[in-house]
Parts: sequence; structure tokens; C-alpha cells
Amino acid sequence: MNKRRLPLRIRRLTSHAEFAKIVRIQKAVWKHDDIDLTPTHQFCITSQMGAILLGAYVGGELAGFVYSFPTIFDNKLRQHSHLLAVLPDYQGLGIGKKLKWAQRKWALRLGYDLITWTFDPLVARNANLNLHTLGAITRIYWPNFYGTTSSLTHGLNIPTDRFLVEWPIKTARVERHWRERFEAFDEKKLPKALERKSAAPDSWPGKARLNLDDKIILAEVLQEINTSRAAPSLIVAWQACLRKVMQRYFERGYAATDFLYKDRCFYVLKKQA
Repeated sequence: MNKRRLPLRIRRLTSHAEFAKIVRIQKAVWKHDDIDLTPTHQFCITSQMGAILLGAYVGGELAGFVYSFPTIFDNKLRQHSHLLAVLPDYQGLGIGKKLKWAQRKWALRLGYDLITWTFDPLVARNANLNLHTLGAITRIYWPNFYGTTSSLTHGLNIPTDRFLVEWPIKTARVERHWRERFEAFDEKKLPKALERKSAAPDSWPGKARLNLDDKIILAEVLQEINTSRAAPSLIVAWQACLRKVMQRYFERGYAATDFLYKDRCFYVLKKQA
């Protein structure tokens, strides 16, 4: 069956049966222990109290979902997007991107101007979706935010570092990304605060450069760091270097505003006004 040709429909999820399917999707996508799953009763109450809970149906199957709930951030009411998941059989079809744009539409309808969420700085595919495709930014780095749990780190016992993403959904910048009008960067001409030691896809990180003053700076991350689970020391090394770079430049007034996802992957750090 060609899933690309099946109709895609995104709608609110409201029933107990759909909430139970969401739990099963979490297990299938992340392989988390039960203690780290968001349970059905959480969806029951928050869906009645202002949460945005949308499901993507491909044909007749619930293939993925996005979930956010009201929070206070910078002393204003926002939506915080806690979960976005697409079943493995349906990944690569652009469903995650469509769920996020649908989430934005719902949030605008409800009067919100900002959606936040967290993600692992080492996961290049997520960085590309969040910063490049959607037009979000990040200027906050939280070390070991969820604690060192075996479920969230796949048994590797490494810190759960996270970016806090800010998606200002009413801005012209995000509207340009919605229309797929992206800014272009020449990574060969831009200074690099962090880059790998060699051309190997599993290279170790080089020495961080923490005192650059250019308006735009790049920081590299491996494209498929999660494939290096047999070498946790490599993950820890990249995490430590990237943490040092991001915290340093965020403190100096930079924000990560884009991501270059090619043979080599880079965060784009821009000095803010």
C-alpha cells in the first residue's frame, strides 16, 4: 500500500479510545517505560481545559498526533507543545510538519502568539524541523532537564539536555517559513564555534571557540548522533562541547535561529538586537 496516496486528515482528538491510541503511539515511537509516558487521564482533563490535541489520520489509521497545553511563559499565557509523534510506518511523509502547522492554526484561532517546546540539541532532524522548517528559535539551554533516566536516554545513562524552543506564530518570519521562503547561508564562509575534527560521520568534536564576535556563527552537530549508541562516550563528548558553546553564546546575546541540514549540519547562531 502506497501511504503517500492515502488521504490525510488532521482533526481534534476527543475520545477515550483515541487517548488510548496516543499512549500506544508513544510506546511505538520512543520505546519509553510506562513511567515516562503521558497517560490517558492527562489527555482527558487537559483537552477540556484549553489543550490543543490534534491527530493525523492516514486513511482510517491514527498515524500521529501533536499535543500542547496552556502555560505561563514570560508572564504571558502561551501554549507549550509537549508531544509530537508519528508512527514509524508513516515517518518521512511530512506528517509531523503538517501537524505543527495545524497546531499553529489552532493556536492563532484561540488567540495565542507563542508556542514553546523542548528538544534534544543533538538530534539534527528535529533541529531542522523546528528551526529551519517551522522558523522557531532557541536562546535557552537546560542541562539534564528531565534527569538521567534509562527510558529517555535508551539506557545510556547520559544527561537529558534540552533546548527550549520559542515559536512566535504571529510574526512575519514564521509566515515566511510557512510559505517556504527560507534564508540562505554559505557555511563555508561563516565562522564556526564548533566543528568536527574530521570528515568522518562519527568524528569527535573539535575544540570549542567561545570568543567569536561575528554577527552569524555556526555550531556543528553530527547528522546521525543516535546511531552512535554503541559509543556513549562520543555522544557525551558532543553534548558537552555543544552545551558549552550554546550556553556561552546565549549568555552573550545570540540565539539559534536556523539550522543547516546537509552532509554537515550546523546550528545558525545570530547576535540579537
